Parts: sequence; C-alpha cells; structure tokens
Amino acid sequence: MDLSVVKVYGMSSSGNCYKVKLLLTQLQQPFEWIEVDTLKRETRTPQYLAMNPNGKVPLLETGPGRYLAESNAILCYLAEGSAYLPANPWQRAEVMQWLFYEQYSHEPYIATARFIRRFLRNPDEPTLPLKTERGYIALKVMEHHLGSREFFVGGAYSIADLALYAYTHVAHEGGFDLAVFPAVRAWLSRVSRQPRHIALAA
Repeated sequence: MDLSVVKVYGMSSSGNCYKVKLLLTQLQQPFEWIEVDTLKRETRTPQYLAMNPNGKVPLLETGPGRYLAESNAILCYLAEGSAYLPANPWQRAEVMQWLFYEQYSHEPYIATARFIRRFLRNPDEPTLPLKTERGYIALKVMEHHLGSREFFVGGAYSIADLALYAYTHVAHEGGFDLAVFPAVRAWLSRVSRQPRHIALAA
C-alpha cells in the first residue's frame, strides 16, 4: 500500500481523529495533517462536503478524488498487512467486534459526554445523565473483558485497543471516574507504553 501521498483532515482534539494520527505514527507512515475545526463549521463548507458529504472528520485522502471517511474504517485500511490487524480470520473478526462496539456502545456515550462537558461547557445538558449511565455500562463491559487479558484480542495490541483507548483515556473529561475500573486503568497504561505512542492534543 503506497501511503506516500496520504492526507488526513481532522480536528486535533477529537478522539476519532486522534485514532488515525496515532496509527499512522505507530506505522511510521508519512502523512500530511490538515486541521479542520468542526466547532467553526469548517466541515460544512461546499469544498469539504464535496470530499465527504457526511460533513465529518476524520477524512483520509489517499490520492486525487480518493477519500475514506469513518475513523474505524480508516484504521482497518491503514492497518491492513500490519501487526495491528490480525491475519487470523477469527481474531480479525474479534477486532471488528470491538470496533463496532466502540462506535455503537462506547463512543456515543463517553465521547459525547466529554464533548458536552469540555466543549459545550454545559453540565446541565438534559441528555447527560443517560449518556453517563450508558458510558459506565460500556466501561464495565471493558473491565470484565480486560480482567483476564492484557489486550482486547489475541494477547497483542491491535487497532481494537487503539480505537477504544482514544476516548477511554480521556473519559474523566466527560465526568467518568475510572478509579473503580482497575483492569481498564492497567490496560490504559499498557497502551500508553506502546512504541511510538503519541498524546491526544490538549
């Protein structure tokens, strides 16, 4: 896969965009980062919508007119052929299972609670209690799974870990207390010690 011309359109404080930047860094693949501020509606311009009609970040450009949206789809594409995406069919399916889990049962609550508290600065948002409740449910599932293993799939760091790490390690910004999840905290530490790890922008 030739990634020499790769461009990433993203917002540095976004966990979904961070996933892509982190994986590219760990793969040691060159890329150009193009900052796009969703809070300033820069994803709603005609120029951006022509690239991604869904008007969201991150967006991967691999060549003229060749765009891929959705953070976890981008992870799968970039990780193909690497140690971060298992070749074994069962383990690959398990990675997919956790990627789907992250987008359906984790990100909508933990990431959204973070957005409400950190960016909207609105702790009285009516939907926040439900998001907090569901976020804790997601963390409990992770705690149970990690209680008997170091990483999510096959005993090795993969894009399943990377995807779930992105918003879990800043869950406190959404009001979540990770003190009651020792297995999750130990896993976060292991992920942070992976080669070429980089931090999420403040």
